Amino acid sequence: MQDKRPGYLYVLLAVILFAGQDGFSRLLAERYPAVIVAMVRFWAFAAFVTVLAASSPGGLRGALFTPRPILQLLRGVLLSSNIVVIVYAYTIAGLALSQAIFQATPLIVTILSVPLLGEEVGWRRGVAVAVGLAGVLVLLNPQNAHVDIRLLLPLAASLLYALYGIATRAVGQHDSAVTSVLYAGVGGALALTFVGPFYWTPVHMADWPAMTALSVCGALSHFFLIRAYGLLNAVEVQPLTYLQLVLSVVVATVFFGETVTWNMIAGAAIVVGAGLFTVWREYRLGVRQA
Repeated sequence: MQDKRPGYLYVLLAVILFAGQDGFSRLLAERYPAVIVAMVRFWAFAAFVTVLAASSPGGLRGALFTPRPILQLLRGVLLSSNIVVIVYAYTIAGLALSQAIFQATPLIVTILSVPLLGEEVGWRRGVAVAVGLAGVLVLLNPQNAHVDIRLLLPLAASLLYALYGIATRAVGQHDSAVTSVLYAGVGGALALTFVGPFYWTPVHMADWPAMTALSVCGALSHFFLIRAYGLLNAVEVQPLTYLQLVLSVVVATVFFGETVTWNMIAGAAIVVGAGLFTVWREYRLGVRQA
């Protein structure tokens, strides 16, 4: 039996780095446009995945081959767009609340998988999605029938990331993980490089250590997550990834003075619970069909 302990360690390291990445993104987005922060991050990510692909079996040429290049590049655009929106949301809606709302992504993936992938969602997952969406309403806390329009930013980021997840499922039927991560990194970097110059703001020397730390966190977190998925399946990885929410809340409260309210705790618990159930049900259905 394969020892899965290294896989869990990789997930834990990835989650810690993702939380650090969120903190540095929040810090830098207060001083620079979110597009610039995301662009520098994707430059480092693209360089990392290019080296990763070049060292993989088949080399860079083999990793670049795909029967669906347009969809692969679209994944990069969706991922980079998601990063821009969520980083902007950190400064507008707050890091803690944005991350809590962002946990609705697995629920949105379940909903979109029906029209876009032709998947069937049973009544159990349907109920879980409904409960999870109710949790999102608790997070939004619509007092006096008024919803703060700023809170729609993390919801928009969640939708973009869900579309990225759907596209990743589609290309995953034909392409390797190395090919997919290569196109996500390079495609996202190209998209942001095309848009970034319109928002360019010189980065002060004092902020380059934070930019460097953000880039390192971004590259290493994906590396550890890839290693984790090589040893574990999704139902084993997903529960640990929710630790990112806890760590991000700690970063938000300790370093940025954000306040955690009762509706954030209750709503996040509902959303995370519903998300875990949908991932578990998908895993069980996959086991039955295997």
